[in-house]
Amino acid sequence: MAGFDWPTLMRAGMKGLGLKPWEFWALTPAELQLMLGEGDGTKPMGRERLTELMSAFPDEMRGDGT
Repeated sequence: MAGFDWPTLMRAGMKGLGLKPWEFWALTPAELQLMLGEGDGTKPMGRERLTELMSAFPDEMRGDGT
């Protein structure tokens, strides 16, 4: 498994996007990927989908209330 190509990522972030070093290092890889125009930018799960999942997989209470 190959690691991150840090020199290329740093050039893209700091030179290409104009990020300051501390801004670059504060980003997660997913955030940097999105800023570079890669990835699908999928939206987080909405309330409706969460409600569907909660209905399909309810938390079960045991006899002792936990």
